[in-house]
Amino acid sequence: MGEIVGVGLVSHVPTIVLPEEIRLELNDGREISLVPGLHRLKAEVLDRLRPDTIVVLDTHWASTVEFLVASHETRSGHYTSDELPRGMSAMPYDITGDPELAAALSTEVTAAGSWCTPSDDPYLPIHYPTVNLLQFLQGDERWVSISTPQTGETPDFLLLGEALARAVASLDRRVVVLASGGMSHRFWPLRTIRDHESSDLMHLHTPEARAADEQRLEWMAAGDHARIIDGMDAYRPFAPEGRFGHYLAMVASIGGRASTAKGVQFSEYENAVGTGQVHVWFERPEAGWPRA
Repeated sequence: MGEIVGVGLVSHVPTIVLPEEIRLELNDGREISLVPGLHRLKAEVLDRLRPDTIVVLDTHWASTVEFLVASHETRSGHYTSDELPRGMSAMPYDITGDPELAAALSTEVTAAGSWCTPSDDPYLPIHYPTVNLLQFLQGDERWVSISTPQTGETPDFLLLGEALARAVASLDRRVVVLASGGMSHRFWPLRTIRDHESSDLMHLHTPEARAADEQRLEWMAAGDHARIIDGMDAYRPFAPEGRFGHYLAMVASIGGRASTAKGVQFSEYENAVGTGQVHVWFERPEAGWPRA
């Protein structure tokens, strides 16, 4: 029987893959904490847990009428971002996939009354919420990416996470789930955006968005996931990335409202051109995760 051995909310912002000298130039001579945070996550968590598969809930893979899951045996090539080719150009990637887990997830989502299609199309695009993590976190495990439907709502993302937990349990797998995305997610206008590239929190889009993010980080630290889930209507005006579907599916995979897993930050909470970014890790309790 498989198990989810840990989950994390992780930032994938383009800044993390820029050369160090450019990162320092953009950030007033200081390193952004997201970069050493990912190195710590690899050394202190993934190298210890040694998962068989890492599942990435990818907030830039915006499907419309269904969940999609990459079901390739392998994926390799070079990635250039159409959003920011100056910073993410011809980035090599070489991933071993997990088609068995992808098929099991599709079966579970369908059985729960929603829609999920596995795809092993060799021309299927890959997105930087997956690619940007590889140089920091990839070992010899399998990697699987799941889309974030732009039409999805809170119940849909919770359904996905619960289905993922059942799919993992049906297989002989040790799995880590990474919710790859930000928190509040409004950018500054083009005419002023380059004035706000520092990680300093004074550059968050609004004080209210910062307060909403920080309140949820406090709830994560306390393991109060029920409050975050039940407070989604209040959080939505701050435009959490991907409707916060990456977090919702992640936490649903470890028990949802019943989960009391406490979040440990592996970075500071930082600005990225107006958006809130952070890495938070949730360790599996000794007694295991509660059932959703």
